[in-house]
Amino acid sequence: MSRTRRFLVLAEGNFGPLSSKTANACIRYAPQDVAVILDSAAAGRTAQEVLGFGGGIPIVATFEDAMTYAPTALLVGIAPPGGQLPLAWRGLLLRAIRSGLDVWSGLHSLLGDDAEIAAAAAEQEVEIRDLRRAPADLDVASGRARHVDATVVLTVGSDCNIGKMTTQLQIREAVAQRGHRVAFAATGQTGILIEGRGIAVDAVIADFIAGAAERLTLEAAEDADIVLVEGQGSLVHPAFSGVTLGLMHGSLPHAMILCAQPSRTAINRQPWVPLPSLRELIRLYECMAEPLRPSPVIGIALNTFDLSDVEAHEAIERARAETGLPVTDPVRFATSALADAIDAFHRERLEALAALA
Repeated sequence: MSRTRRFLVLAEGNFGPLSSKTANACIRYAPQDVAVILDSAAAGRTAQEVLGFGGGIPIVATFEDAMTYAPTALLVGIAPPGGQLPLAWRGLLLRAIRSGLDVWSGLHSLLGDDAEIAAAAAEQEVEIRDLRRAPADLDVASGRARHVDATVVLTVGSDCNIGKMTTQLQIREAVAQRGHRVAFAATGQTGILIEGRGIAVDAVIADFIAGAAERLTLEAAEDADIVLVEGQGSLVHPAFSGVTLGLMHGSLPHAMILCAQPSRTAINRQPWVPLPSLRELIRLYECMAEPLRPSPVIGIALNTFDLSDVEAHEAIERARAETGLPVTDPVRFATSALADAIDAFHRERLEALAALA
């Protein structure tokens, strides 16, 4: 990175628990990099007051107010369906560039390919970082992930925006504390922002999605005992199931963690698609993995942000009774149940390999 990151996070009209995924992850996992949030609808409040975390990071109403916090870069803080740049933000991005700010974006609209924006950045000698820009040399998958020594664990979900990235980031340290070298393979723009590397697989040509997942898994496994692969989409999502299957077949996980939200009964923004039960989702994911490599679901991560403490504990107990698996909300409660499940699975796998040697 060319200079210290101090983000002005652009989330105009969209800053909230579900509507500003990129902003929220940056605030949760790299709060030291966030100087200020721009959203006139929430101005005068703090990140803590809106999200329940983030401390005193201020929210302001105007670009002029934001610049008083001395940011060095503007971060596009939302990940809207389709990933297109809101037209109303174009002028603000140009203004930021002309004020000397780098621009970080996870949109499908690649700002570096926009003639006007790219020209302004070149004139001001600032950097545009398109987090969703895919490598040009991707290939199809060939099953090479079968041969990695590391144990590969993939998060899968009942729906999009359910906590697949967050689960992996939340449990990473707990798994490492059990004596393992752990790597996180980022497969989305927000994970890349946090980790500093990765491939946004939803921006990859369909034939190469599994190849991208394979490359990420191989790279992560070079210096790790356990690889935590960030999941995307859902097998039952009518729009995004393709990226889910590509990740499964490219990373060839040894095990999976299923992520779900108890209060969500249908696919978000697709109310005509009711969500299957946890047991049915487990069956679907395990059946789709089995022809290439059997991969059991070994734990459940629930997103209970919209439930009371009592309701959250009740949802966890229901999921545990239904599935017989370890269950927790890894943000709200302890991560030990999932970390222990991964640790036990990894050790059993190594013992089985040793017995075959």
